[in-house]
Amino acid sequence: MYKHRLLLSGGLVLVKNETFERVSILVTDGIITALLADGDGPEDAKRIDVSDRLIIPGLVNGHTHSHGALGRGGVAGDMTLEPFLAGSAWLNASRSTDDLRLAAELSAAELIRKGCTSCFDLFIELPGPTVEGIHAVAEAYQGAGLRAVVAPMIADKTIYQGLPGLLEQFDQPLRDIVAALLMPDWQDIIAVCNKAFATWPIPDGRVRPGIGPAIPLHCSDAFLTSCADVAAQHEIPLQTHLAETRLQQVIAHQKYGTSLTAHLDHLQVLSPQFSGAHGVWLSQSEADLLAAHDACICHNPLSNLRLGSGIAPVRMLMDSGVTLGVGTDASNTSDGQCMFEAMRLAATLSRTQVSDSTEWISTRDAFAMATTGSARIMGLKNVGMIAEGWAADMLFLDAGYCHYTPLRTPLDQIVFAENGAGLREVMIAGEYVFANDRVLTLDEPSLAKHAADAATRLDETNAQTRLMNAAASAVVQSFCRATCALPYPN
Repeated sequence: MYKHRLLLSGGLVLVKNETFERVSILVTDGIITALLADGDGPEDAKRIDVSDRLIIPGLVNGHTHSHGALGRGGVAGDMTLEPFLAGSAWLNASRSTDDLRLAAELSAAELIRKGCTSCFDLFIELPGPTVEGIHAVAEAYQGAGLRAVVAPMIADKTIYQGLPGLLEQFDQPLRDIVAALLMPDWQDIIAVCNKAFATWPIPDGRVRPGIGPAIPLHCSDAFLTSCADVAAQHEIPLQTHLAETRLQQVIAHQKYGTSLTAHLDHLQVLSPQFSGAHGVWLSQSEADLLAAHDACICHNPLSNLRLGSGIAPVRMLMDSGVTLGVGTDASNTSDGQCMFEAMRLAATLSRTQVSDSTEWISTRDAFAMATTGSARIMGLKNVGMIAEGWAADMLFLDAGYCHYTPLRTPLDQIVFAENGAGLREVMIAGEYVFANDRVLTLDEPSLAKHAADAATRLDETNAQTRLMNAAASAVVQSFCRATCALPYPN
């Protein structure tokens, strides 16, 4: 006996991510069980007329940080990644378990509103992860109805320890202050993660654990190796920030005598469970290494532009056989969680790199990255496509909206024009989570009030830390300018 059966009748459906067809979709217990000619279908199914909708699979966010939802506008001015990290640490300080849950719920609400049905969340908890914090974020996504990989973003070194020569750039007394900042011992971090994963609170697999060593330079070799061991033991994804900035590659060659990817390969961290976020400064040899290990890269064009990191070599990576996804990064580095915008930039930015249009990232390429590509990064099977046997995670776009009037090439018009304004409903596992301009699984007015209260409290509590971070950020910025000017072998 079926528990839940829906017949979505008459929509213009992107079938198998290939062609739009006027078909009806039979959904049984959260799974697409048939694509039928309009008018066909079992009598016992609940029929819903979607003839005025364009229907595509839900977008999959391969890299985000839920903690950024409580950090909007927290760091003023224009700066690159490393000064941003130094200047924004206060935003994540003094947060309670309830704050972590609130940030995840805020992020989930925005993701749903912008057509995202799954996300890979590297959230941070300072000074280090706790079982309660990890589980709170997981429960927040479960309550929102999203699919998620929840990966504590962890490191056993601060930025001041991880970048050789940085600490020496500080004058007293600021040098002693930043030198005294310490991360927990890596064995303790790993023990917390193992306990959290072994006692995972979500039974149905919709929200799964992952592990997120933040940036290789901020992690000792022993810690990176242990993270890879944890990922293998628990059969979970591992994601790190890989070659996001030029500085990271310059420092890697100084510190390891080789590229970041080659160093991770030496440590046996690369695997099919591995993904690197950003990958802006990857070389051809690194792309070949990643492809050889069936590893992945998640493209984050919004934050890459916002922080001036550069434009990732997506075509080179794709041609090398690297699986690619798309992510939004955090709401305080990308200014939002709109996967439509990230997908559009994945296609259009490639046009600035080469004049040969055959080398550009096509709309079909970008859409695949934002659906099945990111799903592969998350370790999700049968997610990111409308086809028999696949998850009933779908977006319903208003076919009469201005983006689609007139309608000639639906996929092009979606990738190049949609920003979420034409989105009318979102379905995850056969259940509507967004309709009538409301997120049905979360109380958004209550979230907004709690977010305002939390921001006021955290800003007051962390006021002194904020001043210290701002002073430290200025030193880091000067260090980065000088270091980035140094050459390194490609």
